[in-house]
Amino acid sequence: MKQKAIITILFWATYVVASMAQSATGSEQPAGGDIPAAPQLEFALQLKVTLGQAFSINNTQHGRRTVIPITGGTFEGPGLKGTIINGGADYQLANADGRTELEAIYCIKTDDDVYIHVRNRGIIANGKDGDGRPSFYFRAAPQFEAPADSKYGWLNNSLFVCAPSFASGFQGIVLNVWRVK
Repeated sequence: MKQKAIITILFWATYVVASMAQSATGSEQPAGGDIPAAPQLEFALQLKVTLGQAFSINNTQHGRRTVIPITGGTFEGPGLKGTIINGGADYQLANADGRTELEAIYCIKTDDDVYIHVRNRGIIANGKDGDGRPSFYFRAAPQFEAPADSKYGWLNNSLFVCAPSFASGFQGIVLNVWRVK
């Protein structure tokens, strides 16, 4: 009897996990067959990040590790403006297939002297599209840690995505950041 109860519990646990996995992969249409609307994006800020001399550690067990020092810069968006603090870095890990994982860790300081920690993780991929043409993909998801009791506390409670833009004459990278509404 005990064995039958255990088998029944295992069956239902497996069923629940399989159902959750099927829902997560999107293989099941929502009720009524309608695809829900995508979340909206709202512009949050633009970072103009200055960079130092990069260095690489080739042939690690995970690929080529490149470290790009973050030396400063500025940022501005609706309701916030300030500088990027010297001392952070972008830690990139590239594989032989043209895919790079990035993780930039640094701090920013608002014009009213509030420090905010930033951790930005993303992917850079060079490859070919379905028609064999060269393709380039670069997206990241910054996370902010602001003082919860400050006017910047809202940064702690939202998800963000960013994409680069390349400005001629600027020695660094420009990142445009949107809040997912």
